[in-house]
Amino acid sequence: MSSITQKSNDSVNHVDKRPSTDKADEKDKYKDKDKAADILDLLHSVMHDYRSLQYRFLRDGPHDITHMDGKVLGFFARHPGATQSDLAEHSSRDKAQLARLIKGLRDRGLLAATVDENDRRNVKLMLTTDGQTVQRTLRQQAKKLSAKAATGLTDAEQTQLLTLMQRVKQNLNAA
Repeated sequence: MSSITQKSNDSVNHVDKRPSTDKADEKDKYKDKDKAADILDLLHSVMHDYRSLQYRFLRDGPHDITHMDGKVLGFFARHPGATQSDLAEHSSRDKAQLARLIKGLRDRGLLAATVDENDRRNVKLMLTTDGQTVQRTLRQQAKKLSAKAATGLTDAEQTQLLTLMQRVKQNLNAA
């Protein structure tokens, strides 16, 4: 990563995190705004922060893992022996983009390929030992960040938040 990139500050997707000096300001924070838009903006910001923290420690490591690399590794961890076509169908992503991602992961020794004995046109993909190590590290980091994110929330608050977010997801799926 270049020194320019390391010093940059992505403030586009971040909510102002400075503490309010006035309790009334906090209470009325969303009074004149579109609350529905604020919900999704905040959700986007939370996911941006989560992904940034999750991949920060791997970004400068020996494998330079990106979010999309992690998604591809996760798919093949859950579906060993699946094909690039299976991934394209599952993710609804562009096949050319997936081909580049898979080639990069194979070149870095994180994915291995074998020819399908029943149909030699298909190539089955699975994680290598290094790929399994990276995937395990990603899962451990995700658990740590999830616990950190829920710090200070009671069990009832976590359940309520989960229920509300499921409702938001259902609303978007019905749109």
